[in-house]
Amino acid sequence: MSELTPPMPLGPTLTLEDEAPRWGDFADTQPAPANTLSIAFTGSGSEYFRIWIVNLLLTLVTLGIYYPWAKVRRLRYFHGNTLVGGAPLGYHADPKKMLKGYLLVSVLLALYSGAGHFHAVAGLVAFVAVMLIWPALLKSSMQFRLANTSWRGLRFRFTGDLQGSYKAMIPLFLPALCLVVSLVFVPDRNKPPNWYLYVTMGVFAAIAVLGPWLFQRLKAYQHNHYVLASQHTRFTATTGMFYKLSFKVMGVYLAVMLVVGVLAAVVGVVLAIVGSARLAPLMQGYNEKSPWMIYAAMAAIFLFTMLTFVALIQPYIRTRMQNLVWNNTHSEDIQLVSRLKARSMLWLSIKNWVLVVCTLGLYWPFAAVARARMQLEAFSIASQISLDALVSQGRSTEGEAAGDAAGDLFGLDIGF
Repeated sequence: MSELTPPMPLGPTLTLEDEAPRWGDFADTQPAPANTLSIAFTGSGSEYFRIWIVNLLLTLVTLGIYYPWAKVRRLRYFHGNTLVGGAPLGYHADPKKMLKGYLLVSVLLALYSGAGHFHAVAGLVAFVAVMLIWPALLKSSMQFRLANTSWRGLRFRFTGDLQGSYKAMIPLFLPALCLVVSLVFVPDRNKPPNWYLYVTMGVFAAIAVLGPWLFQRLKAYQHNHYVLASQHTRFTATTGMFYKLSFKVMGVYLAVMLVVGVLAAVVGVVLAIVGSARLAPLMQGYNEKSPWMIYAAMAAIFLFTMLTFVALIQPYIRTRMQNLVWNNTHSEDIQLVSRLKARSMLWLSIKNWVLVVCTLGLYWPFAAVARARMQLEAFSIASQISLDALVSQGRSTEGEAAGDAAGDLFGLDIGF
């Protein structure tokens, strides 16, 4: 997860997919941009390290109670070091309000988890309750996050309604609901029948097939309702674009796994040839009473696969998703363009993970700063409206917007 949600993108409709748009593609119908704004990130790893280590220690000491304060400190640092046209973003959330929101979500999840262990029917009831409440939490979370983010004194707003949140979120729960419902009819969870295995496989297959469509619905709900002053965003990325991206990701994943598998096989053969004499006594001593070798091998394979995904596949997904989503989010007069490169993110990811492992995790804040800088500085903004005029328009509606948001905020920021 990135450390900072990118600044609000606004601008004319795009026709391209996941790459940066070219103004020449619609120069005939749109006037030339009056302003081109750069985005710079001025944070440093050493500065953020001090914030990170204090946040980590206080969160551990307080058993998680300090987490809202830690999150506010982190977001204020990243927002304050993100300069849009030379002006920093601001983050104004109250940690006390956020604590109430986190306690509410924690109680809901604890009740669901406890009910599931108590009885399958109770788990189903709890899951349905969470499913019905979560869209409202999403709406409040987006309102809270945007209302507490500012630029040049203007507060952002989120205008999505509750009905739209339910339409976007409920389909995301349906595959999991099928599993929970079927679990009610399983007499022994330790020995589930074969049909439950088929249901599980069908649910995962449905997620794989419907995933891009479901994700597009969620992003459309979010990115269709961002507001800054007089600018209201629209989302133009289609479901087909998300499916196309998912096929690309699948192809990259298979290619990486193929290369990794070949390299692992070559290394295994070399080690077997070179060290066969040394391995023979060890293999002779292996018997059914010492299966630790199999468990260790399985754990090593799982860990290696996860590290490969995080270090090699995730940078590609993050790059293409950022370009796809934000290049297709626009308002009437402002366009934010993302030109993040997958190759650059890949090398940065490899470097970060190597240094994080070598330093036993202490390099993590430096890695977070480097990743934020690369992601944010890949953006540029072309505006067809005077920035002073935009700020002036925003001043006239700022009081009304703040009043509307304050009535529906619960201190929630659940991280979508």
